[in-house]
Amino acid sequence: MAYIDKQVVNGYNEYINAAVDDMGTQMDVGLLVLDAGQSYTFELPDKEIAIDLLEGEVTFAYAGKTVEASRKDVFHEEAYCLLAPRATKIEITAKSHAELYVQDTLNEKDYEPVMYTPETVQTQHAGSNNELMGCMKREIKTFFDLDNAPFSNMVLGEVLNYPGKWSSYPPHHHPQPEVYFHRFDYPDGFGASFANGEIYKSRQNGLTVITSGFHSQTAAPGYAMCYMWGIRHLDGDPWNKTRIDDKEHEWLWKSDANEHIFQG
Repeated sequence: MAYIDKQVVNGYNEYINAAVDDMGTQMDVGLLVLDAGQSYTFELPDKEIAIDLLEGEVTFAYAGKTVEASRKDVFHEEAYCLLAPRATKIEITAKSHAELYVQDTLNEKDYEPVMYTPETVQTQHAGSNNELMGCMKREIKTFFDLDNAPFSNMVLGEVLNYPGKWSSYPPHHHPQPEVYFHRFDYPDGFGASFANGEIYKSRQNGLTVITSGFHSQTAAPGYAMCYMWGIRHLDGDPWNKTRIDDKEHEWLWKSDANEHIFQG
């Protein structure tokens, strides 16, 4: 299975358990859903963990620290994302309905937990109106990667895919496994996810699992899509902004790629 669709419920919703599911991600992936007053504790003896607040108001308690975090949603406000090493006890207490994306993986390194805040999110405004008529205009947000978290075995960020536009485009691939967790500005929103040589209908709270081949995304007109993108470094081959374009579509990078449309 390369696309996982779930009807989420209160509590921890497991999408991938790497110890059980032979999907090649080398990561566990889940969605934590809490109502006001509820708490949930993570303490993984062998795995580092990243927790991205998608919506709601919560308190993070970890390593003797307390951080108050709130976010209207993934479309209007930036994220709080906690990255913590193995054996870190993390208690999350909700002050309102809250939903948090979670991914973890094996990592023997010990390091100080890092809370990435709205002020530290790295944002790249990609795909100008002059590139492919603006059809791949998007915002690429990175919480941590090899540059600012070389101690981690993971990468995590978000992509804001505008309605009717494409992202992760032109089609490309990299050896490292990746997952996309999809959110839409309307619950009935949808798009298309191209991965592993297949095409999947992406929906609210769906997960695309990418382990091979070229991949790209698109959102239906009228529906904005935001997806968490998580990558697992390979041993001896970390993801270092690695991008191998599909040679068949490399010409799309030319500045005059669409000029022929206006000729004649």
